[in-house]
Amino acid sequence: MSIERHTAGLLQQIARQEAIVEIAPQGSTPKAAALAHVAEQYGYTYGIAYRTGFKNSLVQVRMYRDPRPEARVREAATITAHPQAGNGGTVPGLERGSLKPLPEAVGAVAVLKDLITFDVMALYVADRSQKVMGYLACAALTVLLLIDKSPVEAVASGGAVALLFTVAFNVGAIRRRQIAQRLTAAGFFAVRDEQGTQRFLRPGQQLPGHANPFAA
Repeated sequence: MSIERHTAGLLQQIARQEAIVEIAPQGSTPKAAALAHVAEQYGYTYGIAYRTGFKNSLVQVRMYRDPRPEARVREAATITAHPQAGNGGTVPGLERGSLKPLPEAVGAVAVLKDLITFDVMALYVADRSQKVMGYLACAALTVLLLIDKSPVEAVASGGAVALLFTVAFNVGAIRRRQIAQRLTAAGFFAVRDEQGTQRFLRPGQQLPGHANPFAA
């Protein structure tokens, strides 16, 4: 899908004054963050991001319409400044015909990218039970290899897979911790959702309800 179609699709959702808009730019987190920033200029706020589609190849971002008066003021100012957005005109925060943020929007888009990445990575951050299952699978592999290979080869192969699991677990956890530190420094605060997953919210925001990110 072209950049123009991505942008036009988002703006069509916004024009219908939908309570929730969905952004799914073919699995690209930077593109999703750029489009999320556009939605924010029209009075929406970030809700959640997750992977979907074939083999979880698609990053999907859900934005909620912000009911606060300042969001409506921001929306009105954006409509006035960009009357032809979606029809070949300028789009707030982005270079014309591109999803590259303008200099003044780079910081805001970077924060949205961190929010999206943090939420998406929740799918890959293993809890204790997942780690136990992973290492049990390594042990089972070692036992199976003993049928055709020498004990040394079997243990070495199983150990190599276990090492890969360990590296993957640790790298994901470290990266997510670094993102959490950046979001905290940017003024966000950590909460736990109903599933116990850590999320980050702006001051004054609550976890999204049915269609309102400021109501539990």
